[in-house]
Amino acid sequence: MNNKQFGSAIIFAGGKSSRMGQDKALLPFGGYSTLAEYQYVKLSEIFDKVYISAKSNKFDFDCSVIEDCYEESSPLVGIVSIFESLDIEEIFILSVDAPFIDIETIEKLYENSISSKDVIVAKSSFGVEPLCAIYRRTILSKAKELLEENNHRLQALLSSVETQIVEFDRDENFMNLNHPEEYQKAINSPLLTSLQS
Repeated sequence: MNNKQFGSAIIFAGGKSSRMGQDKALLPFGGYSTLAEYQYVKLSEIFDKVYISAKSNKFDFDCSVIEDCYEESSPLVGIVSIFESLDIEEIFILSVDAPFIDIETIEKLYENSISSKDVIVAKSSFGVEPLCAIYRRTILSKAKELLEENNHRLQALLSSVETQIVEFDRDENFMNLNHPEEYQKAINSPLLTSLQS
């Protein structure tokens, strides 16, 4: 497929990284000074525009940061802030700590998307992956309603809008880097070598 075949993507990098013990978005990864830059470069290969969602611009490379419009910290806050900040109808969302989500995975989500659905989300054997999904503006009113109810669970959002699930059988692509040992495993993984080749 041709490069830049999709519109907009956003990397969620505003988490507290409490289990990692340091900000995982700023850890070196894959030959880049930070995991955030690694993800940014990867998504820039197929998206016209890539943004980063965070509480502030803490990054040492040139990127467009969408800062949260609310004091609370959660992916739901990030999603609402995105649609309130950008004039777009849909966006692909990826967590910064899922570095092995490859271009083929993203392409499959788009290829299997049904235009009438509000969210198209990946599912692995770990479960539904709400931070590897296409979100459409049609979710905004429900997302804001959940925020007002102080219900920040993305599963609550997915359950209350029209959600399409796309199943994947390659669990290794959905590995999250939450703990130091997972980070060490990832930087030595053959998957990283194959993605860079």
